[in-house]
Amino acid sequence: MKQVVQNYKSGELAVLDVPVPGCKPGGVLVRSAYSLISTGTELMKVSEAGMSMLGKARSRPDQVAKVMQSVATNGVPATYRKVMGKLDSYTPLGYSLCGVVEQVGAGIDDVKAGDLVACAGNEHALHAELNWVPKNLYTPVPDGLAPRHAAFGTVGSIAMQGVRQGEPQLGEVALVIGLGLIGQLVVQLLAASGVRVVGVDPDPVRCELAERLGAAASGDPGSAAVETAVAELTGGHGVDQVYLAAGGGSNQPVELAARLCRDRGRVVDIGKCRLDLPWNAYYEKELDVRFSRSYGPGRYDPEYELEGRDYPIGYVRWTERRNLACFLDLLARGSVDVEPLVSHIADFDDAVETYQRLKEGDLKAVAVLFRYPGHAERAEEAAAPAVAVPAVNVKRSPARAAGTPVRLAFVGAGNYATSMLLPHLAQRDGVELSTVVTTTALSAANAQRKFGFADATTDLDAVLGDKSIDAVFVVTRHSSHAELTRQALLAGKTVFVEKPLALTEDELAGVLTAVEESGNDRLQVGFNRRFAPLLQEARQRFGARTGPANLRYLVNAGRLAHGSWYLRQGTEGSRFAGEGGHFIDTASWLLGADPVSVYATAAPGNEDLQVVLRYPDGSTATISYVTSGPAGFPKETLDLVADGKALRLDDFVRATVYDGRRKRWVGSRLPKARDKGQNAELAAFIKAVRTGGPMPVPLESLVATTAATLAVQTGLAGGAPVTLARAR
Repeated sequence: MKQVVQNYKSGELAVLDVPVPGCKPGGVLVRSAYSLISTGTELMKVSEAGMSMLGKARSRPDQVAKVMQSVATNGVPATYRKVMGKLDSYTPLGYSLCGVVEQVGAGIDDVKAGDLVACAGNEHALHAELNWVPKNLYTPVPDGLAPRHAAFGTVGSIAMQGVRQGEPQLGEVALVIGLGLIGQLVVQLLAASGVRVVGVDPDPVRCELAERLGAAASGDPGSAAVETAVAELTGGHGVDQVYLAAGGGSNQPVELAARLCRDRGRVVDIGKCRLDLPWNAYYEKELDVRFSRSYGPGRYDPEYELEGRDYPIGYVRWTERRNLACFLDLLARGSVDVEPLVSHIADFDDAVETYQRLKEGDLKAVAVLFRYPGHAERAEEAAAPAVAVPAVNVKRSPARAAGTPVRLAFVGAGNYATSMLLPHLAQRDGVELSTVVTTTALSAANAQRKFGFADATTDLDAVLGDKSIDAVFVVTRHSSHAELTRQALLAGKTVFVEKPLALTEDELAGVLTAVEESGNDRLQVGFNRRFAPLLQEARQRFGARTGPANLRYLVNAGRLAHGSWYLRQGTEGSRFAGEGGHFIDTASWLLGADPVSVYATAAPGNEDLQVVLRYPDGSTATISYVTSGPAGFPKETLDLVADGKALRLDDFVRATVYDGRRKRWVGSRLPKARDKGQNAELAAFIKAVRTGGPMPVPLESLVATTAATLAVQTGLAGGAPVTLARAR
């Protein structure tokens, strides 16, 4: 089997072929599905291994003390040989994974071969294809919980033990210093316990993520915003608890803890940070300083961990194993969400490269998972739903360049067509509005009179059979979009269809079958926001990025009038199915990729949605789609943060790009001149029709956005992340 190892002397990382561990009594042999890289603890170990001998000594004074004791006892030559021998050996990495039981040892009766389990321990839950895990360091995974989420079990237990040491009470306020992997989990656990949380971290991306996951406020440790938030939430008294989840050599965390903690508050050390306690500050407030020992009671006790001797629940309520099971239960019930923390998933064979990228800063991540071959895929498919992203297979027919003018037909003439599309087209040179098709004669006549169509009819077949018509606009109710688009493509027309392209996977497949049969892929969906001039310029000013990005998109959709056809979900789909593609397309365009997974959640009976999209490079986009917001609040606000830069869009009226601590560019428009890109979108479409050039948005992107929109409903129904499975 293969295992990730490191030589602490040279710093070398390798994936070695090593013997399969035996299945001893009192434990199980587990084949790994996913293992989690601790971007704090493990990277610290990897970085230390790359130091000089002097650097290693400075970073581990505890080990230096042991060496000096050995010198006094055994002499210099013997101690030197012993130390060099230990340093020049391969050591394992990893301590948190999920896998499938392959073999059960004697004395084990709570799991069987084939069961999915989460495992813990820096000697038993290693980055390896197979691990032997003793009874008290594994626990069964609840039904429906994805294996990649269960792989967080150990770090979740560490965060949980830290929170237990703080003894939080309903209504209290806590400060979490350090918003890495452990800190983000502490924030969620506290929020789930009814505690209001203020987060502290110098990274604005991590601060934004913490707020998304439940923090009331977050900010840089040197900013006044943190102190202001604490003062407002506590009435000036200070927080009840401080959780130190930061690392490094700075003493700033313990000093900040003393300054912002209330009289007789609690300070809990979870991370490995400097602890030079300022005596006066801690004495005057009589602060209670506590330490959290890893996963919980049982840690470092060989009788508990290796021999399986449990502590009676009446004396020790929360042990390592019970913490592990409790955290998985919270994940399964949705009380804690780890999907937004997954910055990157790497194949196990790419382990060395992944560590190197993390060490050098090329891969900026909160959590990174290794995905193992074989069982990993099968376990994932059993636990997580998927929506297919159909492949675009077409032998393209040569695009026909239109003459001048470009002759257009409209199928549908409702409010959106007559207010947002036709006014732009009616005034455009080189465009002829040929025919309007509606189901009622009067609406066709009205559109003909207002916009100057040459003809009005209720006969769709006549329009599709008219070879002089270059392009067809499908602007009807949502339930008819896919079928009308399919017919128009088969008739050889270039098609502009308003969103959504399809309401079901079968409808989407039908459109692509028409593309394949006809060789006609001349299709555009009305995703206009990527064409908005203000957003286009903001994206250009923001520039290229190298690391993962976090995007937050708030859509204040508002309530619909009683009787609106948008509310007919049985036939027209949900509101998000109808217009959610707008926001997914905008996010994907800004991030330069299509999503690979979708997680959606909503309160029962509530139209307000939270949609989290994950992208191949570890970027995430969160779309908050709310119908319960105030009418006077802006409809759309967007924030994009990456590489120390930020882009903010305020309702297509104002855009700002920040670089470091200053604004680099501000663009604005009059509110009445708000431009969401329809005119530029239509110009690009007409140009493609006239010249026969590429369509404004690749068909593959339109399909991926549609599949992601459909996955939202699948995710809401199943309560789990949905993988977007691309056809090969």
